[in-house]
Formats: sequence, structure tokens, C-alpha cells
Amino acid sequence: MPTTQDMTTDLDPGLLDALQHQVAVFARRAEQTRLGGVGQVRNSMDRAAYLLLNRLDQEGPMGVKALAAGMGIDSSTVTRQVAPLVDTGLVKRTSHPEDGRAVVLQLSPRGQARLEEVRSSRRELMRQVTDGWTEEERESFCTLLTRFNSALSARQAGLPAAEQEAAASGS
Repeated sequence: MPTTQDMTTDLDPGLLDALQHQVAVFARRAEQTRLGGVGQVRNSMDRAAYLLLNRLDQEGPMGVKALAAGMGIDSSTVTRQVAPLVDTGLVKRTSHPEDGRAVVLQLSPRGQARLEEVRSSRRELMRQVTDGWTEEERESFCTLLTRFNSALSARQAGLPAAEQEAAASGS
């Protein structure tokens, strides 16, 4: 079984150092700015709320377990993060259509409007930050960042290296 050292000897250590440094800088800047958009909406929604609302919008109503599994986090974390969204009327709890005993979470009309407001602000931030990039550069960056995030997610899930690469490349 090759060691971590064996696996990196064929790769340029300077390039790997530069990559890890740029990822660290990105993480710091993303946290500092929270990439929260522009204007009055800037930083008006935390990352957890945005990701939860976005998932409910894209995938429709679902239970806490399904939401947690899809986001790769614990059900208790989702429950804790959803509570203020329910309290503020952005998410509603409803009975499952097939099993009235089960509860599903769904985006409320207010949540939909708020999510679109935040999305629009964040979309404008991305436009400003990538001003001067070509459409192909934006697409390439998005593709590579998606692949990078998929590889990190697969690694966090404990998948073997071959499965991590497959998950990262979308195979």
C-alpha cells in the first residue's frame, strides 16, 4: 500500500504547496466576506441557511434525514439549523403526503422570495468578482471547483481513492 509520501513524489511539490496555499487563502477570504452578495442583502443569510433553503428549492419537500444525507451532515445539525428557518417563516413543516405521521420540510413562499433575493445578490457578486473573465473561464472554474468539492466530499465520506476520483469527475 503506497504511503502519502509515495503518492506525492511524482507530483510537483511546489505546485501542491501553491494549491494548498490558494485554497487556504480562498477559505479565509470566503469566511471573511462570507461571499454574501452585494448591496443591502450582503451577508444577510448565513451559509447554513442558504444551503438548506437552496437544497429544498432544488429538490422539493423532504424529511430531516433525507436533507441531512443529501448535505452530508448529521440529522441533529439539520434540525438545529432548520429551527430558526421555521420560526422566521422561511421553511414550513408539513405532513408527509403518504404518511401523515412523518414530517417534511418545504420552502415557504416567503422562503422562496428571500432565497431569490439572496441568490440575486450573490449572483451579482460572482459577476463582479469574475468581471473580465471569459464565459469559458467562468465555466472552467466552476467545473474544477465542483470537481474539487466533490473530491473533498468523497474523502470526508471515507471513500477509497478510486471512488473519490470517480465522484470528483462525475463518473
